[in-house]
Amino acid sequence: MKRRDFLKQTSFASGMFFVPQFLKAFEQQLPKTFSHKKVVIIQLKGGNDGLNTVVPFGNDLYHQQRKNIALKESDVLKISDEVGLHKSLKSLQNLYNKGFVSIINNVGYPNPNLSHFRSTDIWQTASDSNEYLQNGWVGRYLDVTKSSSVKAIEVDESLSLLLKGKTQNGLAVTDSKTLFNSLREPFFKNVIHHNSDAHLSEHNLGYLYNTLIDAKSSSKYIFEKTKTKSASNNYPKNLFGKQLKTISQFINSGLETQVYYAGLTGFDTHANQPNTQARLLQTYAESMEVFVEDLQKNNNFEDVLILTFSEFGRRVKQNESQGTDHGTANNVFVIGKNLKKQGLYNNLPNLGDLDANGNLKYEIDFREIYATILDKWLQVDDKAILNKSFSKLSFV
Repeated sequence: MKRRDFLKQTSFASGMFFVPQFLKAFEQQLPKTFSHKKVVIIQLKGGNDGLNTVVPFGNDLYHQQRKNIALKESDVLKISDEVGLHKSLKSLQNLYNKGFVSIINNVGYPNPNLSHFRSTDIWQTASDSNEYLQNGWVGRYLDVTKSSSVKAIEVDESLSLLLKGKTQNGLAVTDSKTLFNSLREPFFKNVIHHNSDAHLSEHNLGYLYNTLIDAKSSSKYIFEKTKTKSASNNYPKNLFGKQLKTISQFINSGLETQVYYAGLTGFDTHANQPNTQARLLQTYAESMEVFVEDLQKNNNFEDVLILTFSEFGRRVKQNESQGTDHGTANNVFVIGKNLKKQGLYNNLPNLGDLDANGNLKYEIDFREIYATILDKWLQVDDKAILNKSFSKLSFV
């Protein structure tokens, strides 16, 4: 077995090589050491325009800065006399009216970066803007908890920095059956059963060989737990709907997984923003409503907290292409059954007090949200995971 042949034939394996070595403990009887509390993290990738999501339709400055793309009072779903949700968020408004949504405004960080890649890294690692970390805050959560279960799953073909720790990583998988079946292919069986550690080490493949064995164990565990549990058939027929359907199946099957991560792409709306954002927000809202209903039907919603963020917002003033350019602070959605502060958590942005570049000023550091979830929801040492202490909020 040549090293390059091994890598070539395993390139399709959907993130399985990010599974840490000790996951084979799944096949052993282990004591229950996990909490039932779960977090589902959703990223609106590309930088969603928060001002046209949670809309200050009663603010004259909003209409002055966005003469062509500002939403009128008749185009929003009112949640107060001055504020409304984008009309495509009807399904989210249904959850909002039930008290399941808290909207946190003006979320950002000092010295913001307007690059998609860098800002995403900052949000995923919980670093300062001038600090470069090689592991994500969820990955460090895995390190600290030191559990042998799959504590974090990303429903995708590859693993994001968010779920990579120093000593332990999450698992990237599109669905349990695909992962399980891929590891039963003849090639993988041949590698596992007919190659010794010594031979593989000789070709610098010992680590990958051991990881493959552990991936096989974890895939069997997930497949066996989920194969008899079906999710609702009402999910929208799109990739994001499929991701949430997979997560609901995992949660409702009783997987010992506490953090899930998925994303909806396409929010980089430099041009022709109105139609694109309307379509994407509808996809998000409709999928989320079905997801929550699925969890409720299976009596699991009480133990699930859903966090939705985007790597940055958009500039206040529209550009000449009927769109908006990269901005700074943004709104964050927290969805859950027993939120302590429902509705608008804090005030909307002050459009009369922008930074030198015409961008919104942040009020709440995004790491305060993480610290709150870690401390109050997952009940772990947030300072050890975030590398410093942050104030806690009161949404849970």
